[in-house]
Amino acid sequence: MNIAFYTLGCKVNQYETQVMREAFQNKGHKTVPTSAPFDALVINSCTVTAESDRKTRQALHRFRKNNPNSVIALTGCMVQAFSEKSSALEGADIIMGNTDVLKVVSAVERFLQDGKKIFEVCEHARKEKFNTPSITKFDERTRAYMKIQDGCDRFCTYCIIPTARGWLRSKPVSDIKKEAENLAKNGFVEIVLVGINLTSYGKGEDINLCDAVDAVCAVDGIKRVRLGSLEPDHITDEMLARFKAQPKFCPQFHLSLQSGCDRTLLRMNRHYDTAFYCDLVARIRKIFPESAITTDIMVGFAGETEEEFNESLSFAKEIGFAKAHIFAYSRREGTVAYALPNQVSNALKSERSKKMIEATLKTEKEFLDKFIGTKQNVLVETETEGYTENYCRVKIKSPRATAGEIINVRIIGRDGDCLLGEE
Repeated sequence: MNIAFYTLGCKVNQYETQVMREAFQNKGHKTVPTSAPFDALVINSCTVTAESDRKTRQALHRFRKNNPNSVIALTGCMVQAFSEKSSALEGADIIMGNTDVLKVVSAVERFLQDGKKIFEVCEHARKEKFNTPSITKFDERTRAYMKIQDGCDRFCTYCIIPTARGWLRSKPVSDIKKEAENLAKNGFVEIVLVGINLTSYGKGEDINLCDAVDAVCAVDGIKRVRLGSLEPDHITDEMLARFKAQPKFCPQFHLSLQSGCDRTLLRMNRHYDTAFYCDLVARIRKIFPESAITTDIMVGFAGETEEEFNESLSFAKEIGFAKAHIFAYSRREGTVAYALPNQVSNALKSERSKKMIEATLKTEKEFLDKFIGTKQNVLVETETEGYTENYCRVKIKSPRATAGEIINVRIIGRDGDCLLGEE
């Protein structure tokens, strides 16, 4: 059987797709791109925003229309969070939640045998254990993501993810090291640790995120360890000191901000204020002088006034982010913020998005320009492009640039959001 995959959403979803891909391959099936003829397709959905749901429905409709005789399985966060609505979708032969990604494999094989539609969504259990299998490779990548944590207990008022992902659970340190060893044997030199709430790794146990970093750094062949998105208030000076002690640790910190206005943060039920965030950034930059501070910023949250937006805009300029993902607030059924008063119009959200994007693009360029004239180690992604330790993209001029290798280049300029380097 030829099987294809279509993934929406975050790095955790991408990792789980890789788990399913390897599971199908281990059963003797051939994985193919969505552009090739396929017998079956797995759509791994995202539900972080209403737009994510729309994209999932759109993808399902498109693939069914173009592949009327193929088996289509719909899984992931949208199915888990909105099972009743998902069950009513036309076009999917199999609809399954995300509590056990391997069940999709047996479900597809079962459908091929009897042709009976499958709908299986189990609620996440309170004392659920981490059950995502490890991977040995990451297709079409020179770096590998490694999911080490799942679930969230933050309950931000705008967010449906605790419903979609359940309670906190962490991958054992021994499994992390073993997976890193297998990835290293298959030629991967950089691993990005990811999770739904990564900084809560080990909560309730006698371990934390530093132990996971140490485990991967201890593996021969792994030359870089990077972290995914981080909750600011979970990061301590002790953690920063332990990260600094690891030469393989990459100084990029994606600190989810959401808003630079304290009143907005309070309505969001975020667990920090701007003073704490600013102080954390200062501490990080003192320990890691060339660190990249990246973030997510939401505009147009329920009740956001012009004054509050301007505070957020000023704060973003003050921090000077190396890169920022700007997005408009999207109302989600099942969240507290859905019913909050004074919802912001789409037109105003669009206007504020443009202003925030303009401001953060300026700080991104200022950050990149600081590296012109310096020498940087670049992990080569293609023969002409790669990334520095702090995740600056570099266009490379080198006669020996080989994907998966780290080379030292001199930064000679900038082209938009990309540095220019030559060996």
